Amino acid sequence: MKEEVALGFNDVKIDTKPLKPLQPCHYKTGRVLGQGSYSVVKEVVHIETGQKFAAKIISKKLMAGREKLVRNEIQVLKKISAGHPNILTLVDFFETSNSLYLITDIAYGGELFDRICSKGSYYESDAVDLVRSITSAVAYLHSHDIVHRDLKPENLLFRTEDDNSDLLIADFGLSRIIDTQNVNSLSTSCGTPGYMAPEIVKKTGHGTSVDVWAIGVITYFLLCGYTPFDRETNAEEMEAVLNGEYDFEPDEYWGDISNNAEDFISKCLVVDPESRITAIQCLCHPFLQGSTTDDHTNLLPSLKSNLLRRKSLGSSIDSPNWLIQRLSDSTITDGKISESPDALRSPVTPFPPSE
Repeated sequence: MKEEVALGFNDVKIDTKPLKPLQPCHYKTGRVLGQGSYSVVKEVVHIETGQKFAAKIISKKLMAGREKLVRNEIQVLKKISAGHPNILTLVDFFETSNSLYLITDIAYGGELFDRICSKGSYYESDAVDLVRSITSAVAYLHSHDIVHRDLKPENLLFRTEDDNSDLLIADFGLSRIIDTQNVNSLSTSCGTPGYMAPEIVKKTGHGTSVDVWAIGVITYFLLCGYTPFDRETNAEEMEAVLNGEYDFEPDEYWGDISNNAEDFISKCLVVDPESRITAIQCLCHPFLQGSTTDDHTNLLPSLKSNLLRRKSLGSSIDSPNWLIQRLSDSTITDGKISESPDALRSPVTPFPPSE
């Protein structure tokens, strides 16, 4: 680590001029594990214990004016860390003169779909196990008045390479602690296209139910390899989301999927958030109880085929950043979208300036 001193976890002020003396850094940085627009994730080793962790290293310069986002992420993680086996744990936090460091568990098992595609077979019961883990963690978050707001396969990581490894929900940068007196008080459009609930797009106020919508999308994706609202254009995708327009077709991919799976997805993808199933109710659904799952069909060939097709399209629709710009160039009225022909598709920040 180039910077030799750091401000400790309990002393952090998210400021370029810490009020307390800087202390020696206790970690040595290693290889890069991932890269973001304003941060890099590296493997780090605790100098005294030799234990390995992951460090999300955030540039103060790039995050200037948006420090509240980091402070919020820390607040959320401190509230729920080590409380559930399927949630990434915040181990430490400190800052140096140039960077902010979030030290967490290290997930060596890789991303969800990379892991699935490396398997020799994949059945509906495997999807059930994955969705049950995700939903259990989400129910835990909601019980602590936390909404994640960016659930998607890329934020689901395996702790180890073992077959029975825990699946972890990661990246709480868009998460919020809900005001229990006003559970739908959040209004900023944020998240990843294709996984965002209609109320986020419409900015009518949202709460924890947006995570259940995302669970529905993820479940659909886990069973066929594409999202329920995939469309030719961005505007068509948004309109499909707003109207809840999707189907379980073609039969080539859905003919062998159980009725319980389709019913579970349908109860998650309800446009009206008040009528949408809750995370606790999801856990009680027959699909996650695994009572009638039929495993005679290996879903892996079709799943891989559809995933490769999505990657080959190279569409900007897969970018997690296009929506904010699209909303500024589009008008949403009564569930209909009108779009400027000159609307930009360049990435912009998906993070809300305030809430």
